Amino acid sequence: MSQSSILALSSQLEQVLLGKPQQIKLAITCILAKGHLLIEDLPGMGKTSLSQGLAQSLGLSHQRIQFTSDMLPADILGVSIFNKEQSQFVFHPGPIFRQMVLADEINRASPKTQSALLEAMAEHQITVDGVTHPLPSPFFVIATQNPSEQSGTFPLPESQLDRFMMRISIGYPDKVAELAMLKGMDLSPQINTLPQRLDPLALREAQNEILDVKASDALLHYILALIESSRQLQEGFGLSPRASKALLHAAKAWAYIQGRNYVVPEDVQAVFPSVAEHRLRSTSQQQGEALSLKLLSSVNPIL
Repeated sequence: MSQSSILALSSQLEQVLLGKPQQIKLAITCILAKGHLLIEDLPGMGKTSLSQGLAQSLGLSHQRIQFTSDMLPADILGVSIFNKEQSQFVFHPGPIFRQMVLADEINRASPKTQSALLEAMAEHQITVDGVTHPLPSPFFVIATQNPSEQSGTFPLPESQLDRFMMRISIGYPDKVAELAMLKGMDLSPQINTLPQRLDPLALREAQNEILDVKASDALLHYILALIESSRQLQEGFGLSPRASKALLHAAKAWAYIQGRNYVVPEDVQAVFPSVAEHRLRSTSQQQGEALSLKLLSSVNPIL
């Protein structure tokens, strides 16, 4: 993939979500690294707009699923219904059978319904009534969630959080961006008509090229030092082996976006908060942010 393609994709998304170039860059990094993305923030911050803009710009089949407290796993995965003519049960696929699934307000569903996504996110397949069904390729989940302090939410279990490669928070827009939005300069109302900037084939090619981005032994030891230090913390949870792989893949994707075929410590530092914060915390989002900054400041790269 050319740098001009990535630039065009970023520029288009920056018109959907005004004044948030860093969050957009992290979201693109996550997709290029074959990861699932969690967007966590207050209602009305543009979480869904960014999700829909990504799906439209990447040319992927997509489906928005609004999670609610009364939703059942079958509402997501699908269900087997008996067909009298064939005298057998026939599987009717649910909305998860898309290349990009936008799980809107995922933490408003019960833990049982949330867990329906575990197999899909980890293995890109689902099992219903003992039968395994492969999901489309590529397959991504972009989930949005409101802060757990809000009423009507169920916290995502650690096993679910760990399957999201990265988590980003959008935050309030600055005054300039919000003024432009009030003047109608953002493209949020026209998301469904955004031009396609990439196709699935180009996306897969870029993902394969990212696998060839080089990481030196010294760089790998730096990543391991961050992971090991997280496991020595008295508060929060230590980072899992899945997290260490996610950190490396995200750093490679970040380096690729910068136009390099090798990873430097700054790439790791750029993506570390988004990869680590939701895995580290045992209570609030603020705890995860504090712990990730603590780890970055205490572990020095020796290259």
